[in-house]
Amino acid sequence: MNLILNWFLMILPFALWGTSMAAMTPLVSSGGAELVASLRLLPAGILVLITTYFLKRDLRIYKCDLKWFVVFTIVDATLFQLFLTYGISKTGAGLGSVLIDSQPLLVALLARAIFGNLINPIGWLGLLFGLGGIIFLGFPMEFLEKWWLMSDTNLSDVQFNIGEAWMLAASLAMALGTILIRFTCKKSDPVAVTGWHMVFGSLPLIFKYFLNTNFQSLPNWSFNDWGLMAFSSIFGGAIAYGLFFYFANNKEITGFSTLAFLTPVFALLSGGVWLNERLTIVQWVGVAFVLVSVFFVSQRQSLWEIKE
Repeated sequence: MNLILNWFLMILPFALWGTSMAAMTPLVSSGGAELVASLRLLPAGILVLITTYFLKRDLRIYKCDLKWFVVFTIVDATLFQLFLTYGISKTGAGLGSVLIDSQPLLVALLARAIFGNLINPIGWLGLLFGLGGIIFLGFPMEFLEKWWLMSDTNLSDVQFNIGEAWMLAASLAMALGTILIRFTCKKSDPVAVTGWHMVFGSLPLIFKYFLNTNFQSLPNWSFNDWGLMAFSSIFGGAIAYGLFFYFANNKEITGFSTLAFLTPVFALLSGGVWLNERLTIVQWVGVAFVLVSVFFVSQRQSLWEIKE
């Protein structure tokens, strides 16, 4: 029972992130990227800190962690959320999530280089499946047809939009954040660090929003819009980030981060329900590749031992 609950809690952040992508998509076009990013971070960070206080966990950021905390806040909170919201307005919830969640590939390589985390042949096979899933899910059909030698389309005519570049930048920021949390929590509590980095990371975004709007008021959102924003902040922010960085600081980082390949699956499914986004046959193949990738990388050690 405990094992089932543990796996549920490990998967939950990625399910919440995927559904939050669909919830945020219509808000970015009406409220702006900076506002949505800051409203996702600030209330969530405050909620995490309140929860940390009532759980009687240590709220302090210790001096020995302060330098890395600043870097972690800028990269994982400010830049990641800004790139994410810029990208989501151009790519949509499902495909945007696919691109951003290429980060486990980066995390695996960084963790191997920095922490010496082992990636056996089963793990590498899983990462290749994950990369294949990203390609099937996120690349234009014209590009894939050219790649498969089924089209004479000139690659220069294939339409890649700037949103894809923003999402890949967000992916890099998230991968770096996953690594940086280890350096930031030498003495400080990872849940407290999560809350503080969300609060402080939102401040530049708030300032940028009001600077862009000449310090005007908030957008005229409906009750439903504010509900979507609350879901993205509380569930897709506070709960998801609290769980993610707790596990990232305590679990084997390569295998755990690979569960992020599940995020686009949840984003594509919720985008289909809420935003009427639909998958092609090729994209469903990509979903299957993603699921195989998660299984191979998360279970690579036991699978390799069976082989031996």
